Amino acid sequence: MLKNTLLFTDALKATGPKAFSVMIKPAGSNCNLKCTYCYYLEKHKLYSSKAVPRMSMELLEKFTKEYIEGQDIPEVTFVWQGGEPALMGIDFYKKAVEFQKKYADGKVIQNSFQTNGTLLTDQWCEFLAENKMLVGISIDGPEHCHNKHRMTVSNGTTFETVMKGIRLLQKHKVEFNTLTTVNSYNVDYPKEIYRFLKSIGSMFMQFLPVVERIDPNAGNNDLALVAPEADNAMVTEWSVSPLGYGKFLNTIFDEWVRNDVGRYYVQIFDATLANTVGVQPGLCTLGETCGHALAIEHNGDVYSCDHFVFPEYLMGNINDKPLIEIVADQRQFDFGVAKRNSLPRQCLMCDVRHLCHGECPKHRIIETDKGEKGLNYLCEGLMLYFKHTEPYMKYMAKELENRRPPANVMNWIKNRERQVVNPFITPNRNDICPCGNGKKFKNCCGKNFH
Repeated sequence: MLKNTLLFTDALKATGPKAFSVMIKPAGSNCNLKCTYCYYLEKHKLYSSKAVPRMSMELLEKFTKEYIEGQDIPEVTFVWQGGEPALMGIDFYKKAVEFQKKYADGKVIQNSFQTNGTLLTDQWCEFLAENKMLVGISIDGPEHCHNKHRMTVSNGTTFETVMKGIRLLQKHKVEFNTLTTVNSYNVDYPKEIYRFLKSIGSMFMQFLPVVERIDPNAGNNDLALVAPEADNAMVTEWSVSPLGYGKFLNTIFDEWVRNDVGRYYVQIFDATLANTVGVQPGLCTLGETCGHALAIEHNGDVYSCDHFVFPEYLMGNINDKPLIEIVADQRQFDFGVAKRNSLPRQCLMCDVRHLCHGECPKHRIIETDKGEKGLNYLCEGLMLYFKHTEPYMKYMAKELENRRPPANVMNWIKNRERQVVNPFITPNRNDICPCGNGKKFKNCCGKNFH
């Protein structure tokens, strides 16, 4: 057994507040778009009913009550996704808010609404603003990047419709962030994408790598996109390349760390800094374990994770078993700690393990040089990213340790690069040291200057 392997019996002895999240899919996989790379669109094959998937009011109320009661924390967030959650209509969410107030029991309730943005109207935005819902907009960058894969069911483009939705959100002062998939096409345009997202008012950005495998022998009623343990599957043509993904992140990081720290937030950068400091990263893919973010389908089926909606990862149905019992089931615990316990030796010996933790188990589809299974498909790119950002992350971590803003890294970089440009210019003794720590040169690097 590996050193520090987590066991279910050990976890039961742990103390602390209970907290988990459930991604709610009230319309199942139903969507008004047909994005090429969507991993969820085909999940309708898991259900035999020909009816359009819609969560009932009875199930919504039951879930709301059990979800709030199961949280041992003062603030509870409901995460709505799909498919396209807006297909449920505004009245569904008015009822959801009503149920949340009914069962809040003194807790603060927040709502996060992930949408493709094409169905937003003034009425929708008024509702979102009134209820202070945080909106996530799925947008893959400027027009040529976005329209490459994000199409309507009739193969029409969607960029202009999404931009109209964003303008409506801004009109009604609805807070929004962006989720951008990184695929085989837009991976070549990192700087253009980053600047575009800033230009449309996105202050918080997520970059989600597209890594999917397809079973070439799947039948019409089978899931074509397979789980990581499946054999004889091929990486799809729209998946991002490992090295391409690493270069994409590094290019954006280089611009962000020089100009935008403290002004714009990139989820993976924040999570990397958190791991550097030694606190929870807030991003499950970079956590040591996972399993605290499940998914619920329109009919009450609960799966281990939004990216593991496969029959073998069905944990139960809340019509048959209370939600908290499903969440606390040993199978779900085993799923979460497998992220740590199943790391191949190459990962265990890796000097960036504390930053990466093997990334998402869904992407662990290749073998190590020694032939051991379970290496992350993105390993090469992730290694490139973590190595490249390490000195900057360490500087920001030190600033945080000394109760100074991480944004100081921008001046530190400017001073370092100025020294490189003018290597023969020596500061005066009483000048601020160019290393960026705020001390005078004579009390800092000047001590060692000859």
